[in-house]
Amino acid sequence: MKKKILISGGGTGGHIFPALSIANALKRRIDAEILFVGADNRMEMEKVPAAGYKIIGLPVAGFNRKNIFKNISVLRKLFKSVRLARNIIRDFKPDIAIGVGGYASGPTLKAAQRAGVPTLVQEQNSYAGVTNKLLAAKARKICVAYEGMEKFFPAEKIVITGNPVRKNLCDNTGDRAHARASFGLDTEKTTVLVVGGSLGARTLNESMEMGIRKLLESGLQIIWQTGKFFGNRAQLAAKGLSGAVVTEFISDMGNAYAAANLVVSRAGAGSISELQILGKPCILVPSPNVAEDHQTKNALALVDKNAAIMVTDADAGETLADTVISLAADKKKLEAMSRNIAAMAMRDSDEAIVDEILKIIDK
Repeated sequence: MKKKILISGGGTGGHIFPALSIANALKRRIDAEILFVGADNRMEMEKVPAAGYKIIGLPVAGFNRKNIFKNISVLRKLFKSVRLARNIIRDFKPDIAIGVGGYASGPTLKAAQRAGVPTLVQEQNSYAGVTNKLLAAKARKICVAYEGMEKFFPAEKIVITGNPVRKNLCDNTGDRAHARASFGLDTEKTTVLVVGGSLGARTLNESMEMGIRKLLESGLQIIWQTGKFFGNRAQLAAKGLSGAVVTEFISDMGNAYAAANLVVSRAGAGSISELQILGKPCILVPSPNVAEDHQTKNALALVDKNAAIMVTDADAGETLADTVISLAADKKKLEAMSRNIAAMAMRDSDEAIVDEILKIIDK
């Protein structure tokens, strides 16, 4: 009999790509009808249908920590989302509801729990978010990517699975020279990939804008993915300079990773999981604009194992370019970091999570 699976979460690629990986793994394993619940006007409303799945949007939004008066409308949206989530659970009648983080997962999983639907929570970060901590009490299982999560969740519910990553990244073990050539770069030169994300990380982009000439003059090559809001400024900063590829979006991230000796990135859980799987030395610049400063905690989990270098958001403008140049020149350190970050990787995380889902719905 076909199982009905509800998956909720999104907001960023770090949430939606793992959610899609779980859905795809489920479809490979069982006959399932899968429904996503996301947040209106967020990335998932485009990415999920493009992947072939149905999604319903909720008007939920994040709380504004800088202007508390703006949260009046946020609360209205939350109450409306709770009502809509109840209706979705009632109409769809899922066998299980899975939350992967993001604005929509809170009201959706809470509605499922109140209706007696079993739930599974995936916590991607090394520091658990408030929503998942609240959902944990009634969740059947909590899938995590880091050790020591007993300080946030009931120990008997925790399963260490890692975070699912995009399959095409794992499948692309491309030749480095070929990957560089595909970007029109010198096949022999040390290459740095700077990942700003789909919307663009302002600090990373502004730091690159200031440091691009210095980086290139040091003998490095740069692949700079800016996101959609910084493309024109980045193109202007790199105008007339050789050895830099500046692009708003990279369709084949596996190829970009293959080309790179070193990656500069934010410290979202999804990005870190990809870097671990690929064994990529990295400089992490945690975003300060996230709940509980969890990106800093994610980065420090790697720094503590000599698997990454962290540059704070506040220091990036002054120090990022010099840090990149220094690390890129230290081949032994790059090799050690590559070994250490690869040792932290948890492979086939999507299948491990599906194992836990099936244990729950087959009971």
